Amino acid sequence: MTTTDSTSFGTSILFFLNGEKVVIESPDLDLTLLQYLRNTGLTGTKLGCGEGGCGACTVMVSRYDVEQGKVTHASVNACLAPLYTVDGKHVMTVEGLGTSANPHPVQERIALLHGSQCGFCTPGFVMSLYTLLRNNPNPTEREIEECFDGNLCRCTGYRPILDAAKTFADQAWKRGAAVVNSDGSVKAVSKSEQEQEKGCGIDGCCRLQKPKETTFAVHEPTAPFKGEGEEAAAAALALATPSPSASSPSSSSPPRSASASCCGGKASGTAACCKAEAAAPEDAAAENQAEIDKQLVIAKFKRYDPTQELIFPPFLIRYAKGTTAQTEGEAQMRPLKIVAKEPATSWCQRFYRPLTLTGLLAVLEEHPDAKLVAGNSEVGVEIKLKCSKFETQVYVSDIPELQRITEHADSDSVSFGANMTLARFEHELERLIAKHGAQRTQNFAALRENLRYFAGNQIRNVATIAGNVVTASPISDLNPVFLAADARVVLVSSSSAAAEKATREVRMSEFFLGYRRTAMRRGEAMLAIRVPLNAAGECVRAFKQAKRKDDDIAIVTCGLRVRINSATRAVEEAAFAFGGMAPTTVLATRTAQSVGGRAWGDAPTLDAMLAACQDEMRLDYAVPGGMAEYRTALTTSFLLKFWVAACAALGVSGSSSFGGTLAAEMAADDAPREVSKGAQEYAPVGDRAVVGKGVAHLSALKQTTGEARYVDDMPPLQGELHMALVLSERAHARVVGIDAAEALQRAGVRRVLTARDVPGENVWNVFRDEEILPTDEVHYVGQPLALVVADSLKAAQDATRAVRVEYAELPAVLGVREAARAGAWFAEERRLQNGDVDAALAAADVVLAGESYCGPQEHFYLEPMGAVAVPRGEGDELDVFASTQNPTEAQMVCAEALGVAASRIVCHVKRMGGGFGGKESRSALVAAFAALGAHHTRRSVRLVLERAEDMQTSGQRHPFFGEWRVGVMRDGRLRALRARIFSNGGFSHDLSVGVLERAVSHIDNCYRIPHTDIVGRICRTNTQSNTAFRSFGGCQGMFMLESMLCEVADRLRMPVERLREINMYRAGDVTPFMQPLPPADWNVPRMWQQLKPRFDARRAEVDAFNAASRFRKRGLALLPTKFGISFGAKHLNQGMALVHVYMDGSVLVAHGGTEMGQGLHTKMAMVAAETLQLPLEAVFISETATNTAANTSPTAASASSDLNGFAVHNACRVLADRLRPYRERMPDAPFSRIARTAYMDRCNLTAAGHYATPDIGFNWQTQSGLLYFYFTQGVALAEVELDTLTGAHTTRHVDIVMDVGRSLNKAIDIGQIEGAFAQGQGWATTEEFLYSPASGRLLTQGPGNYKIPSAMDIPRDFRVSLLEGADTSTLKTIFSSKGIGEPPLFLGASVFFALRDAVLAARKHAPGAGARAGAGAGADEAGPPLHLEIPATPEVLRMACEDELVAMARIPSEQKEGRLPFALRI
Repeated sequence: MTTTDSTSFGTSILFFLNGEKVVIESPDLDLTLLQYLRNTGLTGTKLGCGEGGCGACTVMVSRYDVEQGKVTHASVNACLAPLYTVDGKHVMTVEGLGTSANPHPVQERIALLHGSQCGFCTPGFVMSLYTLLRNNPNPTEREIEECFDGNLCRCTGYRPILDAAKTFADQAWKRGAAVVNSDGSVKAVSKSEQEQEKGCGIDGCCRLQKPKETTFAVHEPTAPFKGEGEEAAAAALALATPSPSASSPSSSSPPRSASASCCGGKASGTAACCKAEAAAPEDAAAENQAEIDKQLVIAKFKRYDPTQELIFPPFLIRYAKGTTAQTEGEAQMRPLKIVAKEPATSWCQRFYRPLTLTGLLAVLEEHPDAKLVAGNSEVGVEIKLKCSKFETQVYVSDIPELQRITEHADSDSVSFGANMTLARFEHELERLIAKHGAQRTQNFAALRENLRYFAGNQIRNVATIAGNVVTASPISDLNPVFLAADARVVLVSSSSAAAEKATREVRMSEFFLGYRRTAMRRGEAMLAIRVPLNAAGECVRAFKQAKRKDDDIAIVTCGLRVRINSATRAVEEAAFAFGGMAPTTVLATRTAQSVGGRAWGDAPTLDAMLAACQDEMRLDYAVPGGMAEYRTALTTSFLLKFWVAACAALGVSGSSSFGGTLAAEMAADDAPREVSKGAQEYAPVGDRAVVGKGVAHLSALKQTTGEARYVDDMPPLQGELHMALVLSERAHARVVGIDAAEALQRAGVRRVLTARDVPGENVWNVFRDEEILPTDEVHYVGQPLALVVADSLKAAQDATRAVRVEYAELPAVLGVREAARAGAWFAEERRLQNGDVDAALAAADVVLAGESYCGPQEHFYLEPMGAVAVPRGEGDELDVFASTQNPTEAQMVCAEALGVAASRIVCHVKRMGGGFGGKESRSALVAAFAALGAHHTRRSVRLVLERAEDMQTSGQRHPFFGEWRVGVMRDGRLRALRARIFSNGGFSHDLSVGVLERAVSHIDNCYRIPHTDIVGRICRTNTQSNTAFRSFGGCQGMFMLESMLCEVADRLRMPVERLREINMYRAGDVTPFMQPLPPADWNVPRMWQQLKPRFDARRAEVDAFNAASRFRKRGLALLPTKFGISFGAKHLNQGMALVHVYMDGSVLVAHGGTEMGQGLHTKMAMVAAETLQLPLEAVFISETATNTAANTSPTAASASSDLNGFAVHNACRVLADRLRPYRERMPDAPFSRIARTAYMDRCNLTAAGHYATPDIGFNWQTQSGLLYFYFTQGVALAEVELDTLTGAHTTRHVDIVMDVGRSLNKAIDIGQIEGAFAQGQGWATTEEFLYSPASGRLLTQGPGNYKIPSAMDIPRDFRVSLLEGADTSTLKTIFSSKGIGEPPLFLGASVFFALRDAVLAARKHAPGAGARAGAGAGADEAGPPLHLEIPATPEVLRMACEDELVAMARIPSEQKEGRLPFALRI
């Protein structure tokens, strides 16, 4: 019998799911926990990326840790966790917390404080916060912020999520402490055990506030609420708006009632505090309705009681301990051995789960090449993205011997168990630092520092030390520190002859043999890593730089250590280890040798060290990973930081040529980042019952509880099939042939569809220049070539790799610059010409020429594109359930592709998990693919794109390149502009003409330029067809001009804000497209003046900071925007609605807009309720469907509230008129009685509404007509702090004032402003789209490589105000409101321009800067302006600072000549 005989193993797993026991016999080894949950109907847990990078799939996994003797709770990415890993654990999903009728406090608070927009990411945020509270019922605000470092949101801008979560902060102070017991239960600390008054349990209880006299007027609650605490409505109604005379607007003290005592809720008989009023934030005006609305909602919250949480099942404690009562039939935890049911197609053919180290070694003796799995964060991604197969997998996370800590007194070192999770590793490091003191534990502190930014919580909770070490990643965060610390890897194997374990130690310096290769032998496992304690005279630091600070892989990381003789300062030992600079983590041995014996602190020592590092770490121009110069510069930047830190730590007075403020600046690196805060401000709505109020999104509670359904949440129909795409692997090629024979022989494969299987028209889009499936030519890498339909998704995906495609290569063009200069463009041209540009340029004092570029941006909606096509069983009828902003186009494309009438196709849209324009046109193709599959198989077909497929196929924001020539007077007045702008349209037109039109018409932004000649063209390239994206060309056009203004200001030696002010439009001025700016609705100057005093005050502070700081610089920007509202295509400026009043008084509204998180359905329900004079609860919107709302315009252009709102209003006015006689006859009757009476009287209770925007229509040939119905306007003030040595930055402050007219829902509009700003900030800074110039392949796929802003990237102080008191009398919009979805996005670029300001401050220290900025230098003698492009990544910013270290890192131009870079911006 072999050592792994199946008789000694179990074959089933046992776990609890939301409190219920589950036993699965021989589970599918390829099945993830996420797949299992969704297959069982628990669809609240979402699939966003499949690689553990977005957090949408977060669940809580609890286990009893036998070694620690306690229950631990961990947030986990269910998309990466194999199902077999949950044996003996308790899994909690969002459905296990509560329901929309009875939500958990976490779900309730995020919902009602506007923390959920599209809702797709929301369950993940809920579970991350819930897990934190289970582990620590008394978290700080910082702990709350950090618990979300593995969760991404694309809609909200994070601020409302964080605000809602922070209502749980410091419960020990607010309502009594709670203690977590070892069995996972929670004990509440009684009042007698507390040292101070805790209040009655409601945030803002009067016992915790200081007295302040004020008076109040009653105001109604803003959101309906059910559940515990409902009775608190009475207290909430007592919340009030302070009268203007009651208190100063600047007062920040909380209000109170007449009595200073608190009844604890007893007087009113409720759980609420009798003094439920809460304090307004600092600087908030007394009449700030936003804060009042917030406190009204908070007053009704359930009290969070951690003692009432679902307990950890006691059986699982016995199961983990091995003390189950087997005589009573209780299961016993056993080692597992499971064989795949379908070995030929499985990623894993056999699986083992040993429970002891001996058991593990026995398995390895029989299977020496087995893949050891713990957190699966590496293996899971390799399987997902590389289709790697690991025949034998061994799960090692249930082996206690691999998780132990041993302190070795004899060797002054500590061994950490190899399979210790990184989360526990961090905790143990903190414990050891506290025990042994800072000096002896510097290695530990350096490890802890890098762990702070290692992935997200969900990854750290499962990833292990061994996983980080033995994968031998060249960009590992921990290995450089282990290497610098001279750690030892402890390896263990089985010795058959001696029947005992054999161990050996390998120094880290000898462990890495090459790329992903180590010194481990076959059959060995990593037992531990032994890390030395530090000696006297030693200093250790770790540094890491990534594209985004949190939850990102490193660009360069390092561990740096030096030991000196305390008496002589001579360096006795140095170890400088770097990751990201070679195929393995490496020691910079020559650099270390350069300081050997030298005096640490002397300038020559520093100079020698930096020079040696530059020489040793220099990279080739085309190095894999790219960024050769930046990576090299980072090594010396880190060394300089280390030099300063070590001098301070070792008590050495360091000298250098870099200035004397470095020690203080480097201390800022170690300071914890400020916790974010924010404020929102708007005035009360006094003349409307519903419209304008800050009502929460009507689906928010469904979204926080997981009840909200998206396309892929639909239960599968009987016999439903799955579809997968065969994608092109060439950027441009002729398709010689497609061979699907092998794929069709695969089990479960039903059809492989190609162009010849399209029964109708195989072309689509407005210009009819794109094939649904290509017939003989492919135009980009990732273009769908064929469709595989199979019984399961796995079978379909496997079969795609068996389809053979033969290509004949054709020339390819990728970048917009390359295409523009080669004349590779579409025929369409858009031109705006005014005045005499040539004469104006000739008369100008200064003429400056330059260029601007802004890159693409991925929509990164959290819900990937998807569709389910369902044949109705009668003829050609088909229901298509799609994630689309444009149901009518999806309907028409499906009908045309199938060759049937559009009336046979019904497209349904319940909601989308984000859209941002990305699902306006490209989603029709996904719907058509699913429809083709359903047509040929006569069965339901489901197609949901993988994240990588979505990013490769769907198109992005258009990159733009512009060349300009501007004439300006010395006083700053702009006189003439000649601009030629080019967009990268991709391989087909799609919506590129509309995008170009908006870019050309927004290039003026907010400035008057008397003479203009603006021409725009669309370049044809071999990339995805770029498409609509929030702002739709507007932000690109505005950036072209604003970047130009910055360079003009540089040349004029004038602050760019002054230049903006001089040229700002005045009321009545005319735009380049001949549209006057109406005096009643031109509010940019007013908002500018509101923020200008803050700008002036901060300007003085920033200048003072910069004068005292060498390598940390702050920057400011004050940026305006005006965004035209209307579709460019006149016929799209219409909306329709259908409204039913039922006999019970309820109202059903259908309209042409779709819900993607922007709150459109909520606003439309509010319009209906207001018009019909009904409470909001009476109105319901189910879905958008083409059989109830026909011929709809896409939900886009920020016009959907205008178009559909008026359509709903018009329909409701008809119904209101019909019902008026009944209301007059029965003035006191409930509406249900009125509706029934009207029905019995045969009154028509259904009405259709239509609206067409009046006066609209612009002719580009004659440049006449009204292009935009009105402009939404805003101004932003941003302040940043830049680390010029790395390019990393923090956005310190952002203030926004936005003109939204008379808002339909002020809270939703605030959310749109914050979300759009964050998206614009990402476009301008972190979101870099890169292609391989050699293959044309997109390199930045998925969250691992493409970085949208995280919760920690938002402004540390984020303040948004709605402009109040503006004249809206000329607005002809629904209730005088304005569209808001897109306009704020460009304000996110204020961060870019503030960073530019910081770079300018840094460049004053650059070599030769003093000569260029001489006292006598005028505009004509000034040096070249600073040229920056979007996105301003850390690489761009660091290299723009032009200091000595950058100069050292530059690669000579002759070494670049004729060579392709690793990556290309298109």
